[in-house]
Amino acid sequence: MRNLLRRSFSGIIYVLIFISAILFSKESYMALIAFFGFVAVWELSKMIQLKSIGAYLLFGFSLFLIIKRPYNYAINIILAINIASSLFLIFQLFKKKEIKFKTERDKLGLTIRYLIFSFCFLILLPFVNEEYRPYIMISILILIWVNDSFAFLVGKNFGKTKLFVSVSPKKTIEGFIGGFVFSLVAAYFISRLNNDFSLLNWFIIATIVSVIGTIGDLVESKLKRQAKIKDSGNIMPGHGGILDRLDSLLFAAPFVYLYINFII
Repeated sequence: MRNLLRRSFSGIIYVLIFISAILFSKESYMALIAFFGFVAVWELSKMIQLKSIGAYLLFGFSLFLIIKRPYNYAINIILAINIASSLFLIFQLFKKKEIKFKTERDKLGLTIRYLIFSFCFLILLPFVNEEYRPYIMISILILIWVNDSFAFLVGKNFGKTKLFVSVSPKKTIEGFIGGFVFSLVAAYFISRLNNDFSLLNWFIIATIVSVIGTIGDLVESKLKRQAKIKDSGNIMPGHGGILDRLDSLLFAAPFVYLYINFII
């Protein structure tokens, strides 16, 4: 009971800080994501035993590039590299191949492609047609949280078939389906309140968030299993680290950004 209260309290604080930063201004949102990013780089560096400070410097440079020139052609190149890297990680996950990073160069490359580039698109998600739209970001967060919450609830009460037992023994196919269905329900209500996109587009965004986000959770679980640790950190009591909280959102961010900016 005590652990549940601690987990609930830290979760509420996290949500309030996140939403407040989004609504206050674009600068506060970007500052919060930048803070999350540096913490996540620190957590991943510990996980894969990366000793170089190059990841922090490159993350800082990436932030500078995005803030100064968010619509530079280089962003498209970064997006292509990020998505290609994510697809390769998905391939390694389903083929049950070890994610290898033996040298410092390999570790730095993984950190850049898997983490730093994903944070770039997490920062850019609420910017559409050069305009900051905070409710797009809040809607995407709601879809993530609904998916995670109902995947847990349905999986706990009805789950029998393991989804990916070698990486995350507690996840079930029933839980995944439950999270996906309730994400679509949430997308329906979001479309009624947020007219940035049509109902069909919100359904597609919910699908990306649910499917790719779940895979992102599994990829991070695989990295933790290889590192033989339970959580990426302990900054959030009862929840683990920042990377544990953002793994689904980070992995889905470049795919959602691609859909919003190049397909809609």
